[in-house]
Amino acid sequence: MDSLQFFLPCGRGLEELLAAEIEHLGGTDIQLTNSGVTCSGDLRLGYTLCMWSRLGSRVLLKLSETEVHDRFALEKAAADYPWADVFNERNTFSVRFNGTSETLRNTQFSAQVIKDGVVDAFRRVGARRPTVESKQSEINIQGYLHKGVATLYLDLAGTGLHERGYRQAKGAAPIRETLAAALVVRAGMNKPAIQAPEQWPALVADPTCGSGTLLIEAAMLATDRAPGLQRTQWGFNAWRGHKAAVWNEVKAEAQARFSAGLATCKTTFHGVDSDPSVVQAANQNIRQLGFEDLIKIEEGDASSPWLLKRYKSAASGMLLSNPPYGERLGSELGAWLFYRDFGRQLRQGISGWKAAIIAPDESMIKAMRMRTEKKYKLNNGGIPVLLAIMDLTDAQEEFARPEVAALSNRLAKNWKQRSKWAEKEGVNCFRVYDADLPEFNAAIDYYDGSLVVQEYAAPKDIPEHITVKRWWHILEAVMDSLPVNPDRIFTRQRKRQQGEKQYTRVSSDSEVIEVQEYNAKFQVNLTDYLDTGLFLDHRLVRKDIQKLAKDKRVLNLFAYTGTASVHAGLGGAKEITTVDLSKTYLNWAKDNFRLNFLTINRYEFEQADCLKWLTAHADDSSPRQWDLIFIDPPTFSNSKRMEAVFDVQRDHVDILAKAKKLLAPGGLLIFTNNKRGFKLDENAVAAMGFKAEDRTRASIPLDFEKQRAIHFCWYLTHA
Repeated sequence: MDSLQFFLPCGRGLEELLAAEIEHLGGTDIQLTNSGVTCSGDLRLGYTLCMWSRLGSRVLLKLSETEVHDRFALEKAAADYPWADVFNERNTFSVRFNGTSETLRNTQFSAQVIKDGVVDAFRRVGARRPTVESKQSEINIQGYLHKGVATLYLDLAGTGLHERGYRQAKGAAPIRETLAAALVVRAGMNKPAIQAPEQWPALVADPTCGSGTLLIEAAMLATDRAPGLQRTQWGFNAWRGHKAAVWNEVKAEAQARFSAGLATCKTTFHGVDSDPSVVQAANQNIRQLGFEDLIKIEEGDASSPWLLKRYKSAASGMLLSNPPYGERLGSELGAWLFYRDFGRQLRQGISGWKAAIIAPDESMIKAMRMRTEKKYKLNNGGIPVLLAIMDLTDAQEEFARPEVAALSNRLAKNWKQRSKWAEKEGVNCFRVYDADLPEFNAAIDYYDGSLVVQEYAAPKDIPEHITVKRWWHILEAVMDSLPVNPDRIFTRQRKRQQGEKQYTRVSSDSEVIEVQEYNAKFQVNLTDYLDTGLFLDHRLVRKDIQKLAKDKRVLNLFAYTGTASVHAGLGGAKEITTVDLSKTYLNWAKDNFRLNFLTINRYEFEQADCLKWLTAHADDSSPRQWDLIFIDPPTFSNSKRMEAVFDVQRDHVDILAKAKKLLAPGGLLIFTNNKRGFKLDENAVAAMGFKAEDRTRASIPLDFEKQRAIHFCWYLTHA
């Protein structure tokens, strides 16, 4: 037979494995490319690659190669090829295209150009126009453009080689079959049982098996079953160069090898998944291949002690696992906890066993605290992943984390001191940690059995991999030293916010709880926003407001969730006016009033731009006045709903001048803000007739005492 050229694309990171596979299958002139391998061989090799390649994505037969610089040259290259020799005018066809140049920038446009050329080629020989069918076409043409050269291929497989035909049911985050096969090969199980059964362990297990793909791919290798044996639809079926006799020989040989391999396979396979519906899906896939006597799947939890008890009896074993991780299933923290608990099980050791485990990144592998023999970078459905190979024969001691020890000690010390203080104080929400150690730049707040861990944005000069590592060290220390259920830990990253972003919803999975602050109760949202709805550092200011509010008229500007207003109400204020721009937060404030049995109809809630509201009331010829005014403006705001950009340093004098007109004789104005380095314009404040008392240090509670600049606070009265 004539020599043909083939190109097999593959997932990134699989090129070397695929090249070795192609060589084993008989390919010659093998060359690796970025995400693929080229080779030469006869037609039988093409069929063999379709039947036997476990790692390639497709089998592409090279048809032509032409230098092109624009759409006209590309169309001519397609039109000049004798497509009538490739397929019949009655066949449907489709075109895919990859690659761009300065003149051919859109792959869909380039694919259309090739379609037009194919149609012209048929018309030129007097044939009618074949039908373009984007889905389930009989002939699939693939075009590639690289460095000004366009190459046209016929896709012999027709659809991706990962479509083995057995996976009728899938789990929530299935691993692609080609990657699953690569994991099995990387684990060292690349010898078919019919050739070398001693290479295979007695038991292959997957404690996070999902729909069973890893176990099935391993069983197919162990029984020498060709991955394409069950497929019936191929891209070469409608190809005029197809030789059915040669294909039937390849298929018959594959069937014979599988029959012999199944008879001699001594390896058994066992899988576990916690979701009963996924277990059902896995068993359905196993039945598709007739592997129900070889592979057993049951319901269970991978992090429970059953793992070692079940598998220690096997003389040798290989553990394969693609655990769920943040981007696909659940939260990133939940995934980290899984890897940590999984590692605790595996560190106990299983004599004669190895493990091949996929993780989204290095941090998850490190969470297991185990030695790794090798690591490989791979790609799973567009997500970069890491494959770690581990020897489980000997028990391993948990890796020490000296970089975490200092933080763990600090957290434990803070907790001991502050939890006792909070209990005496009558509060069940407080700050546990606030960047006490410079390298661990985070705030950790406790809310009645829950923790919110917020990482501050790192300086630009710190590499990302360092910040990622520190982040997981923080969480590790939190779980090692604080008595909180890991399920009640909520995480987020804080960055410098502008305008409304600090109040913008960042999650849709609400976790709202009630907390106690002295005799007040508040709703806090642990998930949806960058802030929870309760500024813990203002606790003493609110306590003072309650103490001073008896029979007073109270105004709360920039009120947020109305917590200061609630304290005023509990203190016996006769009037309370709560003003904020956000309807969401005003409704939240009303919920806080109801929670404290304060009838909202007795009080005023106004949704308004506080600056405009303040200006309008101050400009009144006979302005309404309040006995106690609390103003806690944002540091900066460029909200679209505000007429002008607000900067508290620049604009605070104007705010205080207007607020003075609303302050009744003998009244008190409490002014706070949290701008770092804020300076009160004392001369301007005195000139407007205010007496200012700096209450900053007195207003900062114990849990914020090491962050003395957490906010600034002044009590202002008429001079």
